[in-house]
Amino acid sequence: MATPGTVRGPAHHEEIDWERAARSPEFQELEGSRRSFVLPATIFFFCWYFGFIILAGYAPSFMGESIYEGFTVGYLFALTQFVMVWVLAGLYLRRANRVFDPLVRRVVEKTPGAAGYATDGAGTSPTDGPSTPRTGDGRPGDREVTS
Repeated sequence: MATPGTVRGPAHHEEIDWERAARSPEFQELEGSRRSFVLPATIFFFCWYFGFIILAGYAPSFMGESIYEGFTVGYLFALTQFVMVWVLAGLYLRRANRVFDPLVRRVVEKTPGAAGYATDGAGTSPTDGPSTPRTGDGRPGDREVTS
C-alpha cells in the first residue's frame, strides 16, 4: 500500500518518456520473450493442477491405485504439484537471468532518462558498482525518512 502523498507510476519519474520506451523494439522484444515463456508455463501449470483435481473427482479408482505399499497414484500426483511449481520457478529464474535481464539492460540503454534508475536487483546500478547503496526512488544517496 502506498504512503499518502507518494507518487507512483509514470508521474514518479517524469524525465522518462514512458510511451517511447513502450514503443521501442527492445521493449517489444522483452515483452514478447517474457510472454513466450509465461503464457505456456501458465497453461501447463493450470492443466497440471486442474488435471489432478479432475482425476481425483472423476477417476478415483485410478488415483487410488497403489504404487508402493499404500503410496497411491493420487499421492504421487499431489506431490508432483510441489515439484512442478519449484521447477517452473527455477526455469523462470534461469530465463530471467539469461534472457530477460540482458533485454532489460538494452531497454534501459535506449530509454532516455532511465539509466539512473536501472538496478541489478540488489539495489545497485551496473555502472555504480556494489558500494553505492540505493534507497528511496533508486537514485544514489536517497534515503528513506522514517520516524
